[in-house]
Amino acid sequence: MSVQRIMGIETEFGISVPGSPKADPIVLSSQVVGAYAAAVLNPLGLRTDWDYSEESPLRDARGFDMSRSEADPSQLTNEDIGTANLILPNGARLYVDHAHPEYSSPEISNPLDAVRWDRAGVLIAARAATLASQFSNQDIRLYKNNTDGKGASYGCHENFLVDRAVPFADLVSSLIPFFVTRQVYAGAGRVGIGQEGKTPGFQLSQRADFFETEVGLETTVKRPIINTRDEPHADPERYRRLHVIIGDANIAESATFLKLGTTSIVLSMIEAGELAADLVPRRPVMALHEISHDPKLQCRIELRDGSWRTALDIQEDYCERAGKFLADRGASDAMTADILNRWQRTITTLRHDPMILAEEIDWVAKLRILEGYRERDSLAWSSPRLQLIDLQYSDIDPARGVGLRLEARGSLTRLTTDAEADSAVVNPPTDTRAYFRGQCLKRYADRIAAAGWDSIVFDIPGQVALQRVPTLDPWRGTQSQVEEIFTASPTASMLLENLRQRSGS
Repeated sequence: MSVQRIMGIETEFGISVPGSPKADPIVLSSQVVGAYAAAVLNPLGLRTDWDYSEESPLRDARGFDMSRSEADPSQLTNEDIGTANLILPNGARLYVDHAHPEYSSPEISNPLDAVRWDRAGVLIAARAATLASQFSNQDIRLYKNNTDGKGASYGCHENFLVDRAVPFADLVSSLIPFFVTRQVYAGAGRVGIGQEGKTPGFQLSQRADFFETEVGLETTVKRPIINTRDEPHADPERYRRLHVIIGDANIAESATFLKLGTTSIVLSMIEAGELAADLVPRRPVMALHEISHDPKLQCRIELRDGSWRTALDIQEDYCERAGKFLADRGASDAMTADILNRWQRTITTLRHDPMILAEEIDWVAKLRILEGYRERDSLAWSSPRLQLIDLQYSDIDPARGVGLRLEARGSLTRLTTDAEADSAVVNPPTDTRAYFRGQCLKRYADRIAAAGWDSIVFDIPGQVALQRVPTLDPWRGTQSQVEEIFTASPTASMLLENLRQRSGS
């Protein structure tokens, strides 16, 4: 067994101009994305439009489609509203998602690559903000966080490809306890309790207080623990895409690695029918909030069977079952073993002394810094200075961001190198269909009319109609599969002809 599966991360960045509280975030976000297009992509001839035709954001995994009249406007993600929307050479997408710049990573195959291409997104967003600041003569700042402290929240969504044969009800019952408690190592930490943060205190998760229901299609209102959007961006007969909206945006690479790795293992257990749904909280949304509000990790929540468990108890149960599951199926690969070992060690250490994990977990790193200021300057949790430090932790400018500065001096563990992150900015993963998309953009930019996750549309001279190349299988289009055909295809028309010959059509 392996943690390998198709996955990816979407990050909406917080945005502001210090001293200009009335600055329009939609305009600012458009300036950020537009500046990256003008300075970086356009000189390379990359002006490809995003292809919305294959998207279906209102299709619900419970077996129905929500009507457009019923949907919140934020759910209509398959509408081109005229904002900047870029496809990047690394196979990712950079665009304006309502009031935020968003980076959607390319499809990757394992948690460590997820960290690398997520890091690339931070570098891309930081450069875009710098360029936009120069072009507009403003100090535009981006934050890898999840709330503006005024009652608004924005997401860091994870995506996992899952076997379509798994009943969606099994995913719900097995994942709710896991997601409710995963924040003990995946939370980014937050000053303030409640959606507006008005109650003084510190909590584990930036997102927890914004969730209001257990299951649903929405992502910006009535947020559910389990999102039901059934938009696989792949063959719908074989796959579903689990769209996870409950996670925080992590600065700590080790937290991102553990978050995606443990989730992948749990999904493998569900796919194999080896995970009993016996840990579900009696009141999941309340449990999510209560666990987040207890950084001492002592809160006990009631389960539907009448027992009471802490979040660490539940995570330990998942971890023990995962260990047995992997052992029963023989030796796993090194990355899977690493994830399992980190999971076990993290739970044990959190029970003993969370502060030992200040170099690996965001909420612990942030709390240690905040407690230092509180002790030195006798600050109450209501102090605006603590809220400012909370915000500065997530600033993606390496000169200002507290989290990135901790990392630079070795106080926050890093799993990637500068060289790996720089390479991921301009190159796609080699082992998913993102490689085919990225290479097509680099080689045939002037002949690509549009592209999306599951197709590329070519505009070929002499052809009356546009030519769509479907890419429904995320595991096809890898470097080993298509490098030879690229070498034999110096033009886009030759590529399409060679693809036809290979497919026999």
